[in-house]
This record gives sequence, C-alpha cells and structure tokens, in this order.
Amino acid sequence: MSEENKALAARWFEKVWNQGQRHAIPEMLAPDGVIHDGNDAAVGPEGFYSFFDRMHASFSDIHVKIESSMAEGNDVCLRWSCSLRHTGDGLGFPATGKVVKTTGISIVRIENGKFSEGWQNWDMLGLMQQIMEAPTAMTYIAAQ
Repeated sequence: MSEENKALAARWFEKVWNQGQRHAIPEMLAPDGVIHDGNDAAVGPEGFYSFFDRMHASFSDIHVKIESSMAEGNDVCLRWSCSLRHTGDGLGFPATGKVVKTTGISIVRIENGKFSEGWQNWDMLGLMQQIMEAPTAMTYIAAQ
C-alpha cells in the first residue's frame, strides 16, 4: 500500500501542478479532505480551488520535482523543489516575468484512494524575496 500511496502523491504533483489540471483535484482530494498550509486550511476540492487558481493567476511554467519521498501506513511525506515563472498579478502586484525557485515538504494521509488530510510547508518568503529582489536572512547575517 505504501508504494501505491507514494504513486498517488506523485500523481498529484504531476497532474495538478506540472500539468495544471484543475479537474484532477477532485480525483485525488476527498470531498471533506483538509489541506493545511500554515494557519490556513482548505476543505475539499471546492476549498482548494481558490489556492490553485491564485497560484495559476500568478505563475506559469510551474514544475515541481519530488526530491525524496517516504511512506508509512497511510501517510506519505514528500520533499520537493519547484521552479515557476511570475507571469500574473494574482499576488496583488504586477508580474515580473522572473523565474523563481522554492522548496517545500508535504505530508498527506490517504484513505480510500484519496487525500483525506494534508500538511504543506513551503518557502513562500524565499519565493517573494526572489520576486522583489529582497535580501534573504542568509545575506543579511553574512553582512553583519
């Protein structure tokens, strides 16, 4: 079962993010499944669509690469990297056209062949620093 669950999680990244297939979301996310992102939570496909739409209104050429994955029981943990081009104003400011990179870790619980709950933690601050050309914490500390 663990290998099947890892394959489902990989399929999510491929279909939903790399291929931009919005219709694939309900194929893999249970109607009452919860995706946690920091203090926010999206419930079911209807709740997740706004995040998906905002990301696609902000970025194109999205490519997520799974760097490593592990599974135990119904849980799958993935460490991933992503490159994307800032081509839209979905973040509330004009597109820069920059290609930016970010990393993250996602943990999903799979029940009955769909995501029942997920937790994601990704470097949105680092992504915004690249877009705005702001110094990173490492740059700031190195200058001291």
